[in-house]
Amino acid sequence: MPRFINRCTVVVLSALVLVALLGLWGASRFNVNPAHAPGEVIDQFEGVPVYFNGAINHVDGRSVAPDGYNIGLRWQCVEFVKRYYYERHQHRMPEARGHAKAFFDAAVADGALNTARNLVQHRNGGAVAPAVGDIVVFAPWLFNPYGHVAIVSRVDADAVEIVQQNPGPFGTSRERLPLVLAEGRTQLGTARVLGWLRLPASSSKP
Repeated sequence: MPRFINRCTVVVLSALVLVALLGLWGASRFNVNPAHAPGEVIDQFEGVPVYFNGAINHVDGRSVAPDGYNIGLRWQCVEFVKRYYYERHQHRMPEARGHAKAFFDAAVADGALNTARNLVQHRNGGAVAPAVGDIVVFAPWLFNPYGHVAIVSRVDADAVEIVQQNPGPFGTSRERLPLVLAEGRTQLGTARVLGWLRLPASSSKP
């Protein structure tokens, strides 16, 4: 009898795991939030709209600027970040493609120029704190192998607010990350935050 019970337990647990995995798979490909439709404007930052994407893997074609510059897949996180930099700062990244995780180059020294993005790269845990307009880069994780990018929309003494596109069907366009400044070091959020990119001083808008 105990052996039979153990087998039943294994079967039930396996079924629950399978259902959970199928649920995650479906939620990553289909919009399960009836309150919003893909392509709907749900926020804006400095005049640049943030669109609802629904499922994190959903794509609605490609955004291309009038001059042919590739902005990205609609309405992924990268598309918003690149569109913001293009419309707000007229900034074109030399490397016009790539997933979010590719925005941070581990081979680039802290405070040096990331030539693929033509932006100065700062590491999380380094000496320079994030500023409004910076691109925050998140590492991949179990359910998102592509990483994530967002824009810093506000900086407080103990937290940073980011504005983001495609946080998931029930995610929010704004999120606050804890900020710790101590002993000349800056720690933002968790270890998933790789760092942040910003315009070189000569390119910054007044």
